[in-house]
Amino acid sequence: MTDFLGREPLKLDLGCGSTKRGPDYVGVDLLAGEGVDVVGDALEVLRSLPDDRVAEIYTSHFLEHVEDLTALLLEVERVLVPGGPLVAHVPHFSNPYFFSDPTHRRTFGLYTFSYYADDQTLRRRVPNYGHETRLRLERVELVFRSASEFRRRGRMKALAGRLVNRNSWTQEFYEENLPWIFPCYEIRTTLRKRHDAER
Repeated sequence: MTDFLGREPLKLDLGCGSTKRGPDYVGVDLLAGEGVDVVGDALEVLRSLPDDRVAEIYTSHFLEHVEDLTALLLEVERVLVPGGPLVAHVPHFSNPYFFSDPTHRRTFGLYTFSYYADDQTLRRRVPNYGHETRLRLERVELVFRSASEFRRRGRMKALAGRLVNRNSWTQEFYEENLPWIFPCYEIRTTLRKRHDAER
């Protein structure tokens, strides 16, 4: 399972399915498929890696399927090199398609990753519940779009997204007051492993 360890730099796409981020990524998925390089449970694959070994981790619409998000993020913190990013795309809790998929285990909001990271981006402070934060929240974006079958709606929603993402105040105002009136499709977040000197 760890025959990909010789790759430099090692970049992982967790839960890649058939659409791996790029040829320089190692695609990890529970099911075999065209873009999958390693078939296995993402948490177990991460646990098999040494500390500070992975240059980047990307995941798109996978974390909502994970049973133990905290355990997975602890492993992400451990295996990323200092300064290495975790780029995560997850469905927003108001996504109208979210509840149609019976394999989804959790929803995500603007602050979800703030519970696992040092967050100087958003204004509202949330607790870390005693967790030593090794990740820093670098960027969070609310993405508004429709399914590809509804292009006109998608263009209108993209315009709304530019307004909502002007700054953290407009993002927080939107999520507190408007998501059930104008649903958001997904959240795109970038976290980065802190260097020892930053802790």
